[in-house]
Amino acid sequence: MSFPTNRPRRLRGSASMRKMMRETEIGVGRLIYPMFVTHGTGVRKDISAMPGCAQLSIDLLIKEAAQVYEAGVPGVILFGIPKMKDAVGSEGYHPDGIVPMAISALKKELPELQVWSDVCLCEYTDHGHCGVIVDGEVDNDATLPLLTRAAVVYAQAGADIIAPSDMMDGRVGAIRKGLDGAGFSHLPIVSYAAKYASAFYGPFREAAQSAPQFGDRRGYQMDPANAREALREVALDLEEGADIVMVKPALPYLDVIRRVKEEFNVPVAAYNVSGEFAMVKAAAEMGWIDHDRVAAEILLSIRRAGADIILTYFAKDAARLLKEMGS
Repeated sequence: MSFPTNRPRRLRGSASMRKMMRETEIGVGRLIYPMFVTHGTGVRKDISAMPGCAQLSIDLLIKEAAQVYEAGVPGVILFGIPKMKDAVGSEGYHPDGIVPMAISALKKELPELQVWSDVCLCEYTDHGHCGVIVDGEVDNDATLPLLTRAAVVYAQAGADIIAPSDMMDGRVGAIRKGLDGAGFSHLPIVSYAAKYASAFYGPFREAAQSAPQFGDRRGYQMDPANAREALREVALDLEEGADIVMVKPALPYLDVIRRVKEEFNVPVAAYNVSGEFAMVKAAAEMGWIDHDRVAAEILLSIRRAGADIILTYFAKDAARLLKEMGS
């Protein structure tokens, strides 16, 4: 049939019709809120590049996590700010480290909250890299036992999901073996399988105090030019025992999210990272964009690309927006 018999606008004529025809929904239950936890009591250190986000002591972390959970967001992922840093990131896998303490406190006060534990050493090393340095380079194999120790410690503290983000080769297999051997075969692993060496991480490095003190992370994180390589990384992590795979960042890599979903048809997470968040906040503050519409459109695009779960600093905003929309 030819125009004007077919008129797609007929299905866009009212808000109720558009809602009924909508192919993709965000859903607050698909969001995970990243949080930064630090030592002390009553501590809130606002993150200048990420308005609304802060480093929080455990007491304030619990209060904010409770608000997030009550708004419908099912879980949080934790990043720790240690008291001290050293060459091997000791506090990252110490049972009395900031993240294990935070996990235990959260699970005690909010037992139904899903607590994800990021597993990496960059926040805890004095050099800011994600692994052990040997002869000026990150030593992949020497790092694996430390990541495994961290994963087991977080599991013992009560974590619901272990999420290695370091991009060392073989770390999913090592962590899976370590968890299984410690009696945690039931715990899922969310692998940062396709994590790119991205310029969009800048604000996070202020938030987590994790900027490298020399060099960069391009030797172990992925080249932004590569998409086929992401499929290889995902395949390897699934083979090693990953239950969910993640693409990070989200917005510049929507094509990768789509390819991963279509190729493997497994649960896919995407991290809507700090730089993506900060740009929206900054532009909205200048009055250049409509904050709420842009935030919602970004999350919708990530879902439309194929992400089942979105880690996002917009989680609180999204929960408010979805409530106002009656979704």
